[in-house]
Amino acid sequence: MSPCTPPRSGDLAASVTVFLIAVPMSLGLAVAMGAPLQAGLIATAVGGILGGLLGGAPLQVTGASTGLTVVTAELIQVYGWPAICGITVLAGLLQLALGWLRVARAALAVSPAIVHGTLAGIGVTIALGQLHVVFGSEPHSTVFGNLRALPGELAGAPPAALAVGALTVAVLIGWPRLPGRAGRSLRRLPAALASVAAATLVTVVAAPELDRVDLPTWRAHILPEAPDGALLGLLAAVLTVALVGALESLLSAVAVDRLARDRPAGAVPPQADLNRELRGQGTANTVSGLLGGLPVSGGAMRGSANVRAGAAGRWSTVLHGVWVLLAAGLLASVLEQIPLAALGALVAVVGVQMVSYAHIRNVHRHREFPVYAATIAGVVLAGVLEGVVLGIAAALAVSLHRLARTRISVAESRGVHQVRAHGQLTFLAVPRLSRALGRVPPGATALVELDGSFMDHAAYETLQHWRETHVARGGRVAVTGRAGQDICEPSSGHGCRPWTPWRNHQCVQGPAGEAVPRGERRPTAGSVQLTGGLRAFQRNTAPLVREELARLAREGQRPSQLFLACADSRLVTSMITSSGPGDLFTVRNVGNFVPPPGADSADDSVAAAIQYAVDVLGVSSITVCGHSGCGAMQALLESPGGFATPLGRWLRHGIPSLERLRGGEQEPMISGRPAGDSVERLCITNVIQQLEHLSAHPSVARRVTEGTLTLHGMYFHVAEAQAYLLINQGKTFTPVQPEVWSTGVGKSAESPPLQV
Repeated sequence: MSPCTPPRSGDLAASVTVFLIAVPMSLGLAVAMGAPLQAGLIATAVGGILGGLLGGAPLQVTGASTGLTVVTAELIQVYGWPAICGITVLAGLLQLALGWLRVARAALAVSPAIVHGTLAGIGVTIALGQLHVVFGSEPHSTVFGNLRALPGELAGAPPAALAVGALTVAVLIGWPRLPGRAGRSLRRLPAALASVAAATLVTVVAAPELDRVDLPTWRAHILPEAPDGALLGLLAAVLTVALVGALESLLSAVAVDRLARDRPAGAVPPQADLNRELRGQGTANTVSGLLGGLPVSGGAMRGSANVRAGAAGRWSTVLHGVWVLLAAGLLASVLEQIPLAALGALVAVVGVQMVSYAHIRNVHRHREFPVYAATIAGVVLAGVLEGVVLGIAAALAVSLHRLARTRISVAESRGVHQVRAHGQLTFLAVPRLSRALGRVPPGATALVELDGSFMDHAAYETLQHWRETHVARGGRVAVTGRAGQDICEPSSGHGCRPWTPWRNHQCVQGPAGEAVPRGERRPTAGSVQLTGGLRAFQRNTAPLVREELARLAREGQRPSQLFLACADSRLVTSMITSSGPGDLFTVRNVGNFVPPPGADSADDSVAAAIQYAVDVLGVSSITVCGHSGCGAMQALLESPGGFATPLGRWLRHGIPSLERLRGGEQEPMISGRPAGDSVERLCITNVIQQLEHLSAHPSVARRVTEGTLTLHGMYFHVAEAQAYLLINQGKTFTPVQPEVWSTGVGKSAESPPLQV
């Protein structure tokens, strides 16, 4: 998007929202760093205007850097504030050079566990330091110093300061949870502004003696000076500011880009240009340092607020910078009413939020928690640069441990020789792999189970060569991941791949021209297909799923979803939802109808299934799934009044959908386009109508009101093999896009997003 493009609808409102968040945050960060308060406002204004105009992520919001809070505070104590401005200028020039060298993508090669651990460690340090500001004192230079001094300062803290800090935290936490219609209106005001405003009002009325923001006159503003000190220390300072700020900005740009693409409606922005974004950050840092401002970086919190407020392009972040600039010149007297205790509490909460439980769970799932923990410990105990180095060392140690620790075993069960490889298959494991494969007798049936996420070329060639040789000698080989997963399956919380046997799908048919003994009936094609399919299951699939099904038999069913779908044979529910045994409680009928409460007693089967799933099984999600080419919808359109047969009487439940379609209501959209024909329009309208019927069931309505049950509408286009989810208040079906995963065997696999 060109900077000359005029602002779009939503940019102005989004800029005001981000401005209301950025002003208290910039002042709080300046207090946390021990910098002049104007420096925070300058950084936010320059970052918004220059980062918005020149950056490569249109919806990214640049401002005073949260991730550099601890680094800047330490550098100010060593070199003084004027020298930090000079270091910021040099760091910005380094970022500009890195952007022109196009190394932004390489920066993302750093393990996410290290990045999230660094930010979490910074968050812990910020939170501990800002507690002292809440208590009316100054933060200490080390984490241990802050911890040692906390009890004494808490005992001697003014009660008014504690009350203001507690009020700020309470409003920050409770504001997004305000109930009712009035709460929805109030929540449009950012929680950060609401908390600081409430604390300021209470302070002005009840505690005027508390310390407040003191904005020096702009005539006394301090401009940068050349840093003076050991060259090696200065180089380390410049590198730290440049690299930490660059990493925070690039990761934030990726996160905001993903968030913008997942929005229910609106134009999808172009993909972020990370090298241009790095150059924009470098320019903003250079100018901010020259004007006496803090180091800047993109922020995920500001960027996500910008996206959720409806920003359509880069003008929202540019305008937010303009508003900050105007506020700094025109609203100084208002800003000086803000109590420092409120800003300290605000920044402390931001620090706590940097320790994300979602990140901890993610790194734990990928078995990288030791790297995350080592990075946090290094940042908290030694410093940011030392923590990053320690995290890299831990990541290398974990990788070497995984590469070296590979266990390979061979066992025989019911004529099947099982070769299990636990760990990563690299050239180091090739001798053990060859010996294990050599123990499988020629002509035998073999199952090779790979319980790892990586296989290098040497191991792949060894396995492929043995497999081809074994098959040529009359043997049979199946190579799978753990529990039957394909070896290309990415490691995730949703590992089921029910389409795997469909890759070479052939229905079992009866032999043509086969003689039938006198007095016997020829088996039908359907019975041959049934028995042939059962035999194939017992031979190929049952050995792989027996252990899992035995567990389900012992524990009982605990599905998390109720799936209401059409009886059409082309709609394979477990396949399109990547679900396995025990995951879905499925109800299927002609037309995926959900008769409303009060329908005649012949319809109680669907209502009984809903009640059982909601009240007994306690599912947390219900999905109504329609599909393209639905015969029930076609029959409704052709003969809506023919109810003489059982099928016709059942189709009565589609009459409300037909009336809704013909009632002139706004037509639902599919991925931004109208439905292709009348049948498709009725199919997607029927999904919306059945969701309304579903919501009328008492057990469903109660659980939805409690917030423990979510309803989803889904439309599956059979010919395109494309799933669409209903969003945007029931007016838009958006496609579920695949993600491409790189694997260790020179292939790629596509997996639907886990969160839709």
